[in-house]
Amino acid sequence: MIKGISYWALEGGLDGTHSIDSAIYQAKSAGFDALELAISTEGVLTTSTSAETCKQIRTKINDSDLIVDTLASGMSWGTNPTSNDAKVRQRSIDLHKDALRVASHLGCKALLFVPGVVKSPISSDIVRYDEAIKRARDAIEQLLPVAEDCGVDLCLENVWNGLFYSPLEFRDFIDSFDSQSLGIYLDVGNLLGYQQYPPHWIELLDYRIKRIHIKDYRENFGWTGGYTFCDLGSGEVPWAATIKALKKINYKETIIAEMLPWDESLLQRTSKAMDQLFGFNTDN
Repeated sequence: MIKGISYWALEGGLDGTHSIDSAIYQAKSAGFDALELAISTEGVLTTSTSAETCKQIRTKINDSDLIVDTLASGMSWGTNPTSNDAKVRQRSIDLHKDALRVASHLGCKALLFVPGVVKSPISSDIVRYDEAIKRARDAIEQLLPVAEDCGVDLCLENVWNGLFYSPLEFRDFIDSFDSQSLGIYLDVGNLLGYQQYPPHWIELLDYRIKRIHIKDYRENFGWTGGYTFCDLGSGEVPWAATIKALKKINYKETIIAEMLPWDESLLQRTSKAMDQLFGFNTDN
């Protein structure tokens, strides 16, 4: 497994304004071996970024010795591929087709894709579940040929979108497509938001998991309810069992820490915690 950090964990990362040069430098300085870049419609890396610019970025990446083989997209939150508005749905599909092409130009091997929203605390959309599934399927059927042509895996993330809250449903949905380019971007921390146990999801989803995000939450039940972001290892994620399950399915790709909100010591704390939890930077 490879120790990595998300661009979104950097100052200005969520807005897409943090320079890629600085992101590479900060990731390396904090002891990470991988960096996950992020794409949007605005910022330093967009769906309109040219192939030549991507080539220049890849040259800088190669010079740094960092592994940058995944690209994250949060565009589905603002342009929902399962929207009740057909024009919004098509706009989302078109944006993610472009994102797949940019990923290919960058030399990335996987794109994180939020497959749509049923209902979420970070979206105003409300979509009936069966319609959302149908529309997500339509979006994926349009995106997969592009993914296959680009050599980029389309990786669906489990996230607080009201969709695929069962590992069995998620597994069967992935299996209903005949493509090696489709998989799951499993966020083990996100599972806690709907009372799930990450090791069981890993066991059930198995080889369909192409990439991993991590974060941690502290329970805040009571009158307010919910979870609060916290440092890795100080929350409720069952790390030992989760890591054991990842090893059991022979997962060897990047472990990307998606840590929020940013502060000046976040990367250093996260790097140290990942070393302690996963045994990175040891001889083991």
